[in-house]
Amino acid sequence: MSGLDDLEQKTGIKFNNISLLRQALTHKSYLNENPSAGVDDNERMEFLGDALLDFVVADRLYSDFPDLPEGKLTEIRISLVRKETLAEKASQLSLSKYLLMGKGEETTGGRKRPSNLANTFEALVAAIYLDQGLDQVRTFILDIFQNEISSVRAGDLAINYKALLQELTQDEYRCLPEYEVVEATGPDHDKIFYVSVSVGEAVLAIGSGKSKKTAEAEAARLAYTKSITRGK
Repeated sequence: MSGLDDLEQKTGIKFNNISLLRQALTHKSYLNENPSAGVDDNERMEFLGDALLDFVVADRLYSDFPDLPEGKLTEIRISLVRKETLAEKASQLSLSKYLLMGKGEETTGGRKRPSNLANTFEALVAAIYLDQGLDQVRTFILDIFQNEISSVRAGDLAINYKALLQELTQDEYRCLPEYEVVEATGPDHDKIFYVSVSVGEAVLAIGSGKSKKTAEAEAARLAYTKSITRGK
């Protein structure tokens, strides 16, 4: 693998142990096709990086917003570090350029797949921590998320409950939520829509609003809030 010095420049971090960075950039499909490559895949690093992102962002939110209740802090944290955002951060660093993956995975679009990009970003966070320690990884995370954190301070961060619910159902049920209009009341110029959100046969919540989009967002908010409360 070449060009890792370019990636080090982008991250602002010079690795002491470059093998940690190589591991962070190694998809399991690469080892399936190259079992003697002499490097582990990045799946264990994904686990550690995910926990580090949650901790660092939660710590900053806890310090910066002493008046916000637990539920609101949780919503903001999850919104900031959802997979979609992590994939964007991976693209910002051009991680796909350095990612090692098998030919089969690559031919099916694996190099641009958001889940692969998000997982690689998590693995990179873990590699920085393992190589440089908590202070350095904290600096890296807060720097790359500074725009999002600034939006929270300015009150400009809109909580995307549909995205949050989608991630939650994918993690818990391995499927996407489905929305359905169950009722529409009132005259054409002032209708109220009622939309259900379901996973399989189970209805998670029903939301209402003056448009289908608003009703879907409300259903997602209710379902997500109910799921988070139940999980405590």
